[in-house]
Amino acid sequence: MPNTKSAARAARRAEKKRIRNRMYRSATRTFVKKARKLIEAGDVEAAARAVGDAISMLDRAAVKGIIHKNAAARGKSRLMKRFNALVRAKLQAEQSGASA
Repeated sequence: MPNTKSAARAARRAEKKRIRNRMYRSATRTFVKKARKLIEAGDVEAAARAVGDAISMLDRAAVKGIIHKNAAARGKSRLMKRFNALVRAKLQAEQSGASA
């Protein structure tokens, strides 16, 4: 329990902020999860859109201070690493299919 009026106000503000941050953090995780699933499914076009959306959400969360900027950078890097591996695999499959 807060001991002063200002502490009570601070607690109310912190609770509002926590609820708002939870919403953004959940949305960010959802976008990243969708992008990962599309990458694993092998759909390059849909995955490209989903990765872009996920990166945008990670950046937005970092700017708002919901996640640390380095955590956002790490998430974007890991996502792009998976996406680029998918694109490389598709290109190699096309090249080997065309040459055969």
